[in-house]
Amino acid sequence: MSKSVVPAERISKVEEYYFSIKLKEIAKMNAEGAGVINLGIGSPDMPPTLKVREMLAKSAMEENVHGYQPYVGIPQLREAFAAWYRRYYSVELDPSNEILPLMGSKEGVMHISMAFVNAGDSVLLPNPGYPTYFSVSKLIGAKIIEYSLDESHDWHPDLEDLERRHNAGEIDLNAVKLMWCNYPNMPTGANGSRELFEKIVAFGKRWGIVICHDNPYSFILNDHPISILSVPGAKEICIELNSLSKAFNMPGWRIGMAASNSRFIEWVLRVKSNMDSGMFRPMQLAAVEALAQGDEEYAKMNAVYAARRELARAILEAAGCRVRENQVGLFLWGEISGGVSAKELSDKLLYEAKVFLTPGFIFGSNGERYMRISLCCNEQNLAEALARVKSVIK
Repeated sequence: MSKSVVPAERISKVEEYYFSIKLKEIAKMNAEGAGVINLGIGSPDMPPTLKVREMLAKSAMEENVHGYQPYVGIPQLREAFAAWYRRYYSVELDPSNEILPLMGSKEGVMHISMAFVNAGDSVLLPNPGYPTYFSVSKLIGAKIIEYSLDESHDWHPDLEDLERRHNAGEIDLNAVKLMWCNYPNMPTGANGSRELFEKIVAFGKRWGIVICHDNPYSFILNDHPISILSVPGAKEICIELNSLSKAFNMPGWRIGMAASNSRFIEWVLRVKSNMDSGMFRPMQLAAVEALAQGDEEYAKMNAVYAARRELARAILEAAGCRVRENQVGLFLWGEISGGVSAKELSDKLLYEAKVFLTPGFIFGSNGERYMRISLCCNEQNLAEALARVKSVIK
């Protein structure tokens, strides 16, 4: 060959997703007979309702549903999302132009970033926060400005501190295009509130920063689901992502949505329509069925998670972690006591107890003293994990 083949420079800015690497390691250990109990991944293990599965199967048998579908999703799905937002969040959305179905909300992180951020523009990202916010921002060449989340502020952003840093010349908020946030928060389990969202919306408007609120956990162990779009005027500056993965036990289906004003949605669509060719129609029809489910289905799901949460708390405490009260969502977040690091504790539990918990450092430097445990595991395996942890942590 006359020249060597090298990857694009952007590849050097990111690494393979932590869970992709760890799942391969755990699979190898299990193939060798280790029997690892994986409590790291937030992949719901319960199935969607029978009606949803029946709708998928029935629709897939139709002869005329296997072609390309609209880039904006079928009208029935957009209308179902609008009805869902109206019923549970008291938010009015025009299904014709303020809702964009996505192949999972994770896809939306990339599409939104590409639609709004040029190389060299700044983005505000939470520390700790979802690793995909960071990797996508790096891939598009954005300048990352971290904002700190810590327990002393209830894991909420200190917006006054961001403005102080701007006034001191430490950061330039005028150069910021996007701010990513998510409540109920992952990984910390902190909840959002109307007051918090009002402050964030006002901050976005004050500085001309588009607020991207990632909202997949609001129905998990949370009595009062709330959308940032319920704040008057929020739609002018906010985009909200939502998903069927967690609340409807459909993570492998990859069905999510973005909601905002029609102009923002049109810009995101310009990116999305050049990246995929629509979603399988039977999956969209099954999603319509899911969105119409009654309150009893959420209650049934949360009763299971509530029982699991007690065992998960016991596991973290047995591992030497302090677990804060009033956490919501699909995980528990525990602060490590003693001098051991999150990586050291995670490795000890994996290799000695054959139990995998997520080390908090993967979410940012503010997570280095924390561990995260998932509730996506049945009580029998959680009880076994607790016994194993107790056997190695004295």
